[in-house]
Amino acid sequence: MPQLLPTMEQIAVLQQASNFGYQYWQTKTNVVQSFLKSYPLSQTLDVQHIKDLIRDYTLDEDYQLADEASVMRGLRHLRNLLMVRWIWQDALNLISLEQLTWELSKFADYCLIFAKDYVYQDLISRYGEPYFFDEKNKPHKDDLAIIAMGKMGAEELNLSSDIDLIFVHQGQGETVVDSLKPPGSKAAKSIDNKKFFTKWGQGIINLLDKNTQDGFVFRIDMRLRPWGDGSDLAIHLSALEKYFAQHGRAWERFAWLKARIVNPVTFSDSLEALIKPFVFRYYVDYSAFAALREMKSLIQNQVEQRQDTDNVKLGAGGIRDIEFIVQSFQLIYGGRVSDIRVKNCLQAMSQLEKHGFIDAVTHEQLAQAYRFLRRLEHGIQAINDEQTQRLPQDAKQRHQLAQVLGFADWAALLAKLNEYRQTVKIPFDELVSDRQQSDEQLQVDHQHNLSELEQKLSADNKDKLNQFWQSKLITGLSEEAKTRLNAAYPILINGLLHSDLSEDAINVALPRMLTLLEAVSRRSIYLVMFAENPTAAAKLIPMLAASPWIASELVSYPVLLDSFIREKYRHLPDKAELSDILRQQLLRVEPNDEEGLLNAFRFFKKTQVLAVAASDVLADRPLMKVSDSLTFIAEVVLEKALQRVFGELVKKHGYPVNAQGEPVSEAHNGFAIIGYGKLGGLEMSYSSDLDLVFIHDIDEEAMTLGEKPISGMKFAARLAQKLMNYLTTQTRDGRVYEIDMRLRPSGQAGMMVVSTHAFELYQMHKAWAWEHQALVRARAICGDNRVMKRFDQIRKEVLCLPRDKDSVRIEVSTMRHKMQDHLGSKPHTKQQGLFHLKQDAGGLVDIEFIAQFAVLAYANRYPALAIWSDNVRIFEALAKTGIIETEICQQLTHAYLRIRSMTHRLALAEQPILVDEAQWHELRNFVDEQWHRLIGQRPE
Repeated sequence: MPQLLPTMEQIAVLQQASNFGYQYWQTKTNVVQSFLKSYPLSQTLDVQHIKDLIRDYTLDEDYQLADEASVMRGLRHLRNLLMVRWIWQDALNLISLEQLTWELSKFADYCLIFAKDYVYQDLISRYGEPYFFDEKNKPHKDDLAIIAMGKMGAEELNLSSDIDLIFVHQGQGETVVDSLKPPGSKAAKSIDNKKFFTKWGQGIINLLDKNTQDGFVFRIDMRLRPWGDGSDLAIHLSALEKYFAQHGRAWERFAWLKARIVNPVTFSDSLEALIKPFVFRYYVDYSAFAALREMKSLIQNQVEQRQDTDNVKLGAGGIRDIEFIVQSFQLIYGGRVSDIRVKNCLQAMSQLEKHGFIDAVTHEQLAQAYRFLRRLEHGIQAINDEQTQRLPQDAKQRHQLAQVLGFADWAALLAKLNEYRQTVKIPFDELVSDRQQSDEQLQVDHQHNLSELEQKLSADNKDKLNQFWQSKLITGLSEEAKTRLNAAYPILINGLLHSDLSEDAINVALPRMLTLLEAVSRRSIYLVMFAENPTAAAKLIPMLAASPWIASELVSYPVLLDSFIREKYRHLPDKAELSDILRQQLLRVEPNDEEGLLNAFRFFKKTQVLAVAASDVLADRPLMKVSDSLTFIAEVVLEKALQRVFGELVKKHGYPVNAQGEPVSEAHNGFAIIGYGKLGGLEMSYSSDLDLVFIHDIDEEAMTLGEKPISGMKFAARLAQKLMNYLTTQTRDGRVYEIDMRLRPSGQAGMMVVSTHAFELYQMHKAWAWEHQALVRARAICGDNRVMKRFDQIRKEVLCLPRDKDSVRIEVSTMRHKMQDHLGSKPHTKQQGLFHLKQDAGGLVDIEFIAQFAVLAYANRYPALAIWSDNVRIFEALAKTGIIETEICQQLTHAYLRIRSMTHRLALAEQPILVDEAQWHELRNFVDEQWHRLIGQRPE
């Protein structure tokens, strides 16, 4: 039974530790005692406790949300009670530093979330709801992201800290007034988003920061926002991106390293995608050394000027120095090692030791110093509930503080403080003392190269080169960016001229190189990579010359530059090799690091697809080999993602039970992923999305066999949803894959995952003809072999159903007509003599539909037609039946592969799949002739 009320000895400790806390106890003894009965000093708080407290202290007597004055009063009373409790726990050593700072931070989080929601309700009643317009000029409801910076961002808030915040919303727009408001209700007036979000932010600050007779909840500091004081209180995403790209400074990277989104918002991924590349560079950040040396020098100068030895935060060897040591390693190496991107200082130290950036002794010494300094900081702040890090000057307060912290007297405390300061000073002084140098040395005669380039460039490219140097982007670069560009440019030109390229290839590569330079100059950190690794240029230039698609990918995702340059493109891994590559990459991701997991999947997919593209261009790979490789990449990602998600859910909820009443296992998890379309037909291209259907053989009513059991239905649904999240979460680097699930039973209105039994019933009794047509190109991709086998059986049974051939012709022809009307060439395109390779009559889709018609019409008589999901083998099987002559099947296959090969080449060239009809006339007429012969007239 925990002790509910403080003892006389504990009250004496509070009196010694805090004037503020003891005075509050004396004046409100009954209130504090009542509070401590519910929340004893011996117990810690969790998130639910904090949420409940905020709710309880903001309700009126009727348990309704109170008016503003009462809410402000309630939150301030709660803050004071909690502060007394935290001070008391800390003085009595009843709470760890980590738990105390976490509870403080969580209280701040949920106060902000409450304030945000509370203020919003009043604002929308007066002005309506805010909307912004996307790139397609479509309106979307806007929202406010509250970003915590500094110690609050790291969830290590101190006892009397202010909270550094930044407010971000999605875009420009205005509020939309609800026209359906009942008569007599308060009239609303539309205002622009800038005003709305300013009022929103002001309301939050007023609710929590305003100092009333009851005190305050949290002091709020907004000075870390872009442009600081005097700028808009809230900034929208595009403005923040522009600020980071053009104006963000080195010290701001330190500040944003700890940035954390407090409240859930739909655009959190987009926001994180802006913050991370600003803070972390995607390779060893050589350029950070110079900036860190400057900041270190500034810190040392400030310390010398202030001679502020009494400041435990800013003084030499203080808290700031420890944070600077940790954050310096994070900024330099965080792009390469995701594990060290930890906001919390103590946790970051552990990761730095784990990855060898600091040794075990340094880690232990810095951690001990940090804990001591933070506890001393709390002791100082507890005295009068003041935001200060200076040692007290009063002799009595010094003695009391020493005793609270376990020292015999002030001299003993001061000796230990100086010892820890010296401990911190050693690694701080050694930090970034010498600039790292690249091992590579390259002699470049830039003037000679420029003369040679002048002779080889076309007049058009000479103009482009001049325009590049005279462009607003380049002339408007910061001095730092210009210096980096001037260092990288000679290396790239040297690579351009010494990569065994023909003169024509040089003229092809140059504008693509300039486009890449324009892209990376916006984040000029990437230019440093060329200066530090000059051989990169020689490897990069031939790739730029080979394919604009490759060049475009590198422009869009510069993170791939380093990895791409080092790839060996002459060998394409088979599926087993790909699986092993991804397996090894995933081993580096910690079990609970979801962000690292998503990054690993994305990076694997992008690097492997680019490898295929380069191999396709440089090694002239056969089409089937290219498609197989792209399909294998998708299959491996799906397989590993399913394994990971299944393991996570089992760890949380235990194993589900299958339809036979047996617990499932990793080998037979009761779940399968079905691929349709290009994935199902092993015909993936560079930009293909994944058409997926999820099925399972789990007992939906039985509970899982874990400590937190859920129904089999929920397990399967969560498995599908989490799998989708892994694959489709949008970040700066895009999604792993675009996923289309419209082919699942009942389409978008249907369940995300269905049982094999439900899938069978739907396909047998409810599916439309076009869904059976889609089933032709479906196959089981990964999962439980028994579930996959059952899908194969259902597919074959459905495809082999007896069908009236004329009805099939009508259904297939009608669907083809709809697609051609919607996606085929427009009249003006036809007039220009252009042929849409995929959608026009005689094109790719006609061949696919012929194969699908044959399966649906004849599989009942020839079950072998229902075995394969790819068109090539369907035509091989069709030839054996005699329904279509072998020669015709071979010609259709040849036409199909020729068209697909051209679509791949056009994709790499970033050109639309429109070709000169005259050059394809013979093929097109042949395909059209077979369509008429097998399926009949096209609908008018």
